[in-house]
Amino acid sequence: MNRTDRLYALVEELRACAPRRRSARELASLYEVSARTIERDIGALQEAGVPIYADAGRAGGYTLDKSLTLPPLNFSPAEAVALAVALRQASVGPFQGAARSAVQKIVAAMPERDVIAARDLAGRVRLLEPVAAPPTVPVPSVIEQAVVARRVLWICYLDRDENLTERDVEPVVFMAGPSGWYLVGWCRARDAARCFRVDRIQHAEVTCVTAPPRAFEEIAPCIPDLVARTPVL
Repeated sequence: MNRTDRLYALVEELRACAPRRRSARELASLYEVSARTIERDIGALQEAGVPIYADAGRAGGYTLDKSLTLPPLNFSPAEAVALAVALRQASVGPFQGAARSAVQKIVAAMPERDVIAARDLAGRVRLLEPVAAPPTVPVPSVIEQAVVARRVLWICYLDRDENLTERDVEPVVFMAGPSGWYLVGWCRARDAARCFRVDRIQHAEVTCVTAPPRAFEEIAPCIPDLVARTPVL
């Protein structure tokens, strides 16, 4: 059994026996490898975000939180490539790191033969880009954190008139517009909805203040001549 298959099998074994624990020695005997190899494999899975927990001691071992996992998802090579293509076309913007991580997790869960087929298929796909591509500005992770956690964001913002201001903003939505990505939210300095271009945010910090919930319709009037669509999940 190669390492990819063993990682997949380890997750399924821990899922099947949860909430009971399996020791590294038991797993090593099951997959005919050393306990040290199992420990390295478990460490790799934990770094990838798999909710595996370890308890020390004679009755200790590894267990997996079933409530935080999905049953096996059988992606075909074409489906995996389709997701990679879609994410590559939206490679700059909020949650791009999470998108890369999602693809890696999908590939890690696929049987090796399907991974080989998917990589072969991906080699027959090309995404054309202009020779002189316009500069793209990634969305800082601190802004992503504020949106996810619904926290007030302190920003230092350079407006279109080159004025530098400091503001506390209640983030509401990310929005893609003709000039890149925008953060739409409620500006506490102006006591009104405002649209901030991400590439003009000079600095940002997440505060410990929770932002009150606001409906998109409440701030929509500050977005002129744009049609905002929610991504389909």
